[in-house]
Amino acid sequence: MPIEIRMPALSAGMEHGTLARWLKREGDGVVKGDVIAEIETDKATMELEATEAGRIGRLLVGDGTADVPVDGVIALLLRDGETLPPESAAPADGATPPAMAVPIRNDGETQAKPAAPVAGARGPHASPLARRIAAQHGLDLSQLAGSGPNGRIVRIDVEQAHMVATTTLAAEESAGSNIIASGPGRDVVDAGYTRVPHSSIRRTIARRLTQSKSTVPHFYLKTSCEVDALLALRAQINAMRDPADRVSVNDFVVKAAALALRRVPAAHAIWTDEAMLVPESIDISVAVATEGGLITPIVRHADEKSLGTLSREIRELAARARENRLKPAEYQGGSFSVSNLGMYGVSEFAAIINPPQSCILAVGAAERHPVCKGDDIVVATVMNCTLSVDHRAVDGAVGAQLIGAFRELIETPLILLT
Repeated sequence: MPIEIRMPALSAGMEHGTLARWLKREGDGVVKGDVIAEIETDKATMELEATEAGRIGRLLVGDGTADVPVDGVIALLLRDGETLPPESAAPADGATPPAMAVPIRNDGETQAKPAAPVAGARGPHASPLARRIAAQHGLDLSQLAGSGPNGRIVRIDVEQAHMVATTTLAAEESAGSNIIASGPGRDVVDAGYTRVPHSSIRRTIARRLTQSKSTVPHFYLKTSCEVDALLALRAQINAMRDPADRVSVNDFVVKAAALALRRVPAAHAIWTDEAMLVPESIDISVAVATEGGLITPIVRHADEKSLGTLSREIRELAARARENRLKPAEYQGGSFSVSNLGMYGVSEFAAIINPPQSCILAVGAAERHPVCKGDDIVVATVMNCTLSVDHRAVDGAVGAQLIGAFRELIETPLILLT
């Protein structure tokens, strides 16, 4: 009997994936270890490896197909001498051996395929409270992604879905003749619109940022840092380095943020309904713009690394992020985020917190401005920074201490070299 190749779960809580492309076609032979497809998750593209030899009999999912459910059948493998059954496009449940493919992480190790759903399980994995709220609002739990342990749908997921549905419906109704019903969803029918399907990463960004702004009580603290001394020190350091190994202003920013968290440990906390979580290490998420959207690879133990080591690691992580080749361990977690738009000429901005973290630092461009020095007015290079803070986990005074410590470190950059 043909062997079913199924969509693997590549990260915790993953419920759907995108079949980016097949590397084998129908009729191609495969041996154990062959890479047969690329699977796109919300953060990276990972490879699918054959664990048995055979011949590709039927591809049931085409290149670029999005929202393929985890454990859904995507292809059939035939052993020597086997042929496809008459109804091979829709194999019966339990009619074939277990899946023959498992994902390969970019470090070359394989990840175990998740256990199949238990027969007779009652619908999506959701808490009783989430089920009750969903029933009250007429929401289909099978359409929701869970943020709880092992992808469990919890109260906040249902409330957020209800809020988004209500807001979307109101906006569509106010658009009048520009919107028409089209199956379960609605499509814009005005001429001049181009329909661009959402990528997995864009869907994840939308969901997480909506959750953040809807549920996290943000407050913002702004400071202005004089960076002439930092720029002079950077010039001295880079004069002794190869062009490919030069440090950036952002490297100083990340190191200063990490040391500021060490100085103000009360700001290094994560809110949960049950308890405050204190991370054991200072892991800084660094925002990187890619073609698919924003990704935040993580520099682990950033406070313990030298500026040069930190600079090289950020550069390597950013390169892999733009190539969509990050390993899950390189973007999952983190205890504090830095987003720098200064290189785009942005003077200042306020960033949205990246849950479950409690703070994100938004960094603007370093610009020449007149500043007061005692009774004199002089020109200095000033960099505006805004700290977005979750008020549940960090009080205003603690946030002020944190951004004050950051400013002091930036303005005395020699400390960052120790």
